[in-house]
Amino acid sequence: MAAGVVLLVLGGAFATGATPAQEPSPPAASTDAAPVVDMEAVVVTGVQPGPGMWRATRGGHTLYILGTQSPLPRGMSWDADEARDVLGQAGAVLGSPGVTINADMGFFRVLTLAPSALKAMKNPDGRTLDQVLPPEIYARWSVLKQRYLGRDRGVEKKRPLIAVYELYKAALERNGLREGGVVGPVIDKALKERDLERTSTLLALKIDDPRQAIADFRKEELKPQDLACFNGTLDIIERDLPQIMARANAWAVGDLDALRTMPSGRNQLLACLSAWTQTETARKRGLVDIDVRVRDSWMSAVDKAVAAHPVSFATLSIDELLRGDGGYLAELRQRGYRVQAPDEYGYEDGIEEAADAIAPSSL
Repeated sequence: MAAGVVLLVLGGAFATGATPAQEPSPPAASTDAAPVVDMEAVVVTGVQPGPGMWRATRGGHTLYILGTQSPLPRGMSWDADEARDVLGQAGAVLGSPGVTINADMGFFRVLTLAPSALKAMKNPDGRTLDQVLPPEIYARWSVLKQRYLGRDRGVEKKRPLIAVYELYKAALERNGLREGGVVGPVIDKALKERDLERTSTLLALKIDDPRQAIADFRKEELKPQDLACFNGTLDIIERDLPQIMARANAWAVGDLDALRTMPSGRNQLLACLSAWTQTETARKRGLVDIDVRVRDSWMSAVDKAVAAHPVSFATLSIDELLRGDGGYLAELRQRGYRVQAPDEYGYEDGIEEAADAIAPSSL
């Protein structure tokens, strides 16, 4: 739905990328823009193994969880033999956690909303970024925008969260990285070969008044959360790209020890998500406590799949799997699952145990 797409983009643009970063910095005190230096392209290429899978077992049934990472090296391909083995046996393949926002509207009515939806991605009253951002932050933006987006004038009219995400993607491309296109195609092919549908774990939210929601959002002014997200993403582009590249390489070669020592992208992710969920438009429509509700939706789907099938497969962000406190794995343990990291069990033993548990009728 057009309305749902716009509202979801604003809340989940960074969620799909989960970019590694440090905690967002406050707006710079000086108007001096930091120097921008592109790196040598030192990302890995060719066929790479990726990380092993986590394993959650309960009642003799096993859920294998692949930790995903974005971005990844543009020139790599994934040697997914272990994942294909599990996908070949899995009774259920669960999608990643997230949100889907639906609007109860007919197809032709949605078409009439498309122009309004596009306008909602722009700043109120036709203002440009230099009119809505503090001068010191706009100075930083201008340097980076010239380097990675050139003379793109249209981006200057977009809301800060949308504009800075476009800048971030362009910076990744310049430095040999990409979002998507590595894990998803492997899973899609395995599902197609087995004529199996992916089980959605998305939290389904409904907006009863999409036209009014878009109108309300168009009036929303820039808030501190927006600036924290925007400024933090500029920090990433200016100084953290080497760290992002190192993290992408570590995932590609399956180096969990290296990944454990690297800061995750959770702080920046939460800052950008909160910029949407803390708007009045979202609160008025009950879009609150999203992270908890998303996790509960995923857990419910996991419990149902594991109860029904000896082997299931799921994906979660590698950041989430490597968290030292709380999160999805802690919730699984509270629900009675035995959770093991890839370096805590022998993969071959694990898959053989799971295969032995599969009844002939379930194959």
